[in-house]
Amino acid sequence: MNLKKKTGISSVECRRIYAGDFVIVFCLALIVLISAVLKAQETAPIKLSLDEAVELAVRNNLSLESSRVGLETKRRASDLSWNQFIPQVTVSGTFNMDNKQSDPVTASMVVPLEKLPGMSGIPGLSGTQVAMEGVTGNFYNPGTFGLFVSDPVSVSQWRPVGNISVSLSFNMAMIENMNRLRIEYESGLLSYEKAKAQLERDVRKAYHSMLLLQENIELMRGSYANVERQVQMAQANYNAGLAPELTLLQARVALENMRPVIDQVENGMRLSMAQFAFFLGMEYNTRFDLVPISEGFDFIPLDVADMISQAARGKPDIQELRNTILMLESARKISVYSLTPSLNLSWNSTSAFVKDPAKDNWFTYDNWRHSGSLSITVALRVHSLLPWSTDTQAIRNLDDQLRTATIGLAQMIRGTEIEVYNIVLSLERTRANTQALEQTVALAEQSYRLTEQAYRAGLQDYFQVQNAEQSLHQARVQLLEQHFTYLNSLIDLEYAVGVPFGTLSQRSR
Repeated sequence: MNLKKKTGISSVECRRIYAGDFVIVFCLALIVLISAVLKAQETAPIKLSLDEAVELAVRNNLSLESSRVGLETKRRASDLSWNQFIPQVTVSGTFNMDNKQSDPVTASMVVPLEKLPGMSGIPGLSGTQVAMEGVTGNFYNPGTFGLFVSDPVSVSQWRPVGNISVSLSFNMAMIENMNRLRIEYESGLLSYEKAKAQLERDVRKAYHSMLLLQENIELMRGSYANVERQVQMAQANYNAGLAPELTLLQARVALENMRPVIDQVENGMRLSMAQFAFFLGMEYNTRFDLVPISEGFDFIPLDVADMISQAARGKPDIQELRNTILMLESARKISVYSLTPSLNLSWNSTSAFVKDPAKDNWFTYDNWRHSGSLSITVALRVHSLLPWSTDTQAIRNLDDQLRTATIGLAQMIRGTEIEVYNIVLSLERTRANTQALEQTVALAEQSYRLTEQAYRAGLQDYFQVQNAEQSLHQARVQLLEQHFTYLNSLIDLEYAVGVPFGTLSQRSR
């Protein structure tokens, strides 16, 4: 009632105003909530396992996509290599204008006797010229069928000309070219598989490296917190007169020295994340929540001789070089076959309009002059058979390239043997280091347990407990680093041997 007296608005209208304000406030709150949820979704890290990361990289990586495009080009060329045997057909139309008016030409035709006025039933005529009403020209007796009539016809200065030509060439080099295109496609397939294997290798190793960086960052943050407690303890002892100022300054210097180191490691982590996102074809600022590897870890026995034998057959680089040698051999065959005789079949037909195109009917057959030919040609490039010719020298150059590629293949196989042997030795060294670190972790765990028991008994301060815990954490991280080193070496070995990833590394988990 008071509101109505003061404002002149009834209570019902007031309730409507309050309801409208509530709707507006509710809508605004809903918009803010939705925006916050979307923002949280945008900034939330993507949880990603190792296999999911490899799948994303294979599907989205731009470099691999470029290799797929090139592979598709070579596949299409190989599938359609037979199209070189399709005849070349050319159809053309020309509208010619002579520089000057041509002289009249003589056109001949056969006229039946019954169509000649006054000539029906007349026996054979002599070859003399006759003149009849309605008929002009020279008449010659062809027999009983009619008369040949020749008459001068004026040719127009403008005339259309049509032409159609068909040509087909064959040479032994064309057959070998089909084989070359097939080898090129197989080479492209090997290059794609090699790029895919390299990408998967890099993604797996980068994933492990980021997991290690995360552990190192956690360790450094724990050390930083421990140094902060040391500064606080030094400050308290200094205030109580139990420690000199130098001790306090040393603790502060140690704390300040750790900040740039932590910042550098965190920047390295962000850069690794950006590089990892690039591998996966995602935005550089994408954050990932990586799934740790399983704690179970075993060393696997390796036969060096068997690994080297598999690498000589299955390493992507070796397979690619072998295919390159096949391509060079095919190119040499093409060069040799190009020196053999070649066969060419061609046919052409030309039709020229001989009347006035502006006055006479274009669709009358007799108004066109037709010509054409069929040719079969066998050609041999005799000059290419000379030992000092360009073609012969090109064949010799290909022979040199083949010898060079064969030597390179032998060197690559020897280098792969050393590479595999070095990786196996590195794995053995990592295994020995891991066994030593396992003992270190066991000693650190025992030290931490005894220190904690002494702290509970009042024989040690909390700072000693923190140091023991930090030492245990550091030993565990070092052990984990050896595990990652072993896994990455197995990944390198899998690539060198040419077996699918996980064939060896999955056995060690």
